Amino acid sequence: MLETSVVVPVQLSSTRHHFSEVLGRQIFYREAGDPDAPAVILLHGAPASSYMFRNLIPYLGRNYHVIAPDYLGFGLSDVPTVDKFDYTFDALTDSVEALLAQLGITNYAIYVQDYGAPVGWRLALRNPDAVTAVITQNGNAYIEGFVPSFWDALWSYAVDPNPETEQPIRDGLTLESIRWQYTHGEPDPTLISPDTWHHDYAALQRPGNVDAQLTLLRRYRTNVALYPAVHEWLRTSAVRVLAVWGRNDEIFDAAGAEAFRRDVADVQVELLDGGHFLLEAHVDEVAALVQRFLARTLENTDA
Repeated sequence: MLETSVVVPVQLSSTRHHFSEVLGRQIFYREAGDPDAPAVILLHGAPASSYMFRNLIPYLGRNYHVIAPDYLGFGLSDVPTVDKFDYTFDALTDSVEALLAQLGITNYAIYVQDYGAPVGWRLALRNPDAVTAVITQNGNAYIEGFVPSFWDALWSYAVDPNPETEQPIRDGLTLESIRWQYTHGEPDPTLISPDTWHHDYAALQRPGNVDAQLTLLRRYRTNVALYPAVHEWLRTSAVRVLAVWGRNDEIFDAAGAEAFRRDVADVQVELLDGGHFLLEAHVDEVAALVQRFLARTLENTDA
């Protein structure tokens, strides 16, 4: 009789879905893992939401308490109109910080991507001792990371907002432009589900959301002004950093990942063959790198 081997499936963590009132607004967030385990906060990019982490959360939830919020104006969180809410990156950070306080989370690792970086850097600068580790996945902190072909139009809009400079930015919020953000730089775009860009585009259609996004885009340069303080925190805090990057990203290129070497004594840089939203086609690779990094960093092992 032939012997057959039994493949035991990896036990993934279940994801829980919550709505919570935070500073008078409804915030949606995903949660997984044991609340007594070390916390990992997943901070999404734009025009995405915590949906971008849906495949990563079950991996990390096996060992960590994972929280992935949607910022105001994103995903399933409230979208107050610009006349009722001042869309700044400080304001987005306020709601994330308040949510963590409600949940009793005082120390946490951050996983930042795109807009998640300016939110994460603000959390760190407000409470430097709270951040136990940093995973940055195409989350910029250096001038070198900006790809001029993508950013030049936005800088023009920020300096002189008018109908002419605004039009290219509005064009960046179309379904086709969002599709490009997901598929560019990926060697096999068929691995990326169209659900991703349709999900983001549908959220943009909520009343007032385009104006909210334009306001944030116009204010993106306020994040660059923080970079010197971020670099100082990286140098003085001794925080460990994993920079796992889609090396073909045409928004934040690989130079942005390599630049962390200047200020972080214990940095691991991993350039994978993908684009801006790396998790869509490379979640297994990223999850393995993140789990090993967190084990070494938070659990004090040699994993």
